Amino acid sequence: MKDAHGRPVTGRISWRKFAVLSVPALAGTAALGIALANGALAASFAVSGQQFKVSADSLKGDGFAQYGSVDTNARGDLLPVAVTAIKTAQLNHLCQSVVTHLPVVGDISLNLSAGTGSTPVEATNLFVDATQLSGNASFHQIEIGRDASTLDKGPDSAQGMQDLFAQQADDVSISKLRQTAWATNAGTFKLSGLSMKISKGKKECF
Repeated sequence: MKDAHGRPVTGRISWRKFAVLSVPALAGTAALGIALANGALAASFAVSGQQFKVSADSLKGDGFAQYGSVDTNARGDLLPVAVTAIKTAQLNHLCQSVVTHLPVVGDISLNLSAGTGSTPVEATNLFVDATQLSGNASFHQIEIGRDASTLDKGPDSAQGMQDLFAQQADDVSISKLRQTAWATNAGTFKLSGLSMKISKGKKECF
C-alpha cells in the first residue's frame, strides 16, 4: 500500500475506525458492569454449559419472590433466567438429574434423590435460576407486576433491576414440580436420605 506520493505505508492505524469498532464492545462491557452493580446477575458463580432438571412431588415455602435476571458462564455469555427465591422451603421426593455426552462413551447420567421418606428436604434462602417451571401452584397474598427492585417478601437479597416485572407472595405451594435450571443457591440445604447414582444412558427426572 502506498500514500499519495508513492511512498510505502506500513503499520498505520485509523484511530477513527478503531474507535467506531470499539464502541459496541465497550458498550457491552459497560452494560455488564451496570448489571453487576444493580444485582442483575443471578448466580454468584459462572454456571456450567449444562442445564439440569429438578422435580419434586411437592414444595411448600414461606417468603416467595420471582423476577427476571441473567446468569453468566465461563465464556462471559449472558443467559436469561427466571429467579425463584424462597426464604424457607420443604420439598418431598426431590429428584435432580443432569446428562453429559462424552465422545466414544456416549451419554452419562447423574441422578440425585432425597426426601423420599418421612423427612422432607429443607432449604433456607433458596434461589433457583430456571428456564422452565411447571406444576400446580397456589399462593397467599400474591403481588403480580411489582417492580423487581422493591421486592421484600423473599430472602433479603432477592431483588432484581428497577422497572422490571416481578411477583411475590407470603407463601407458595407447588405440587408436581418440574423445572429446568442453570443454577441453585441456598443458605442451607438439608438432604435427608440422600442418594446419588451415575449410570450410562439418558436417565432424567422427567
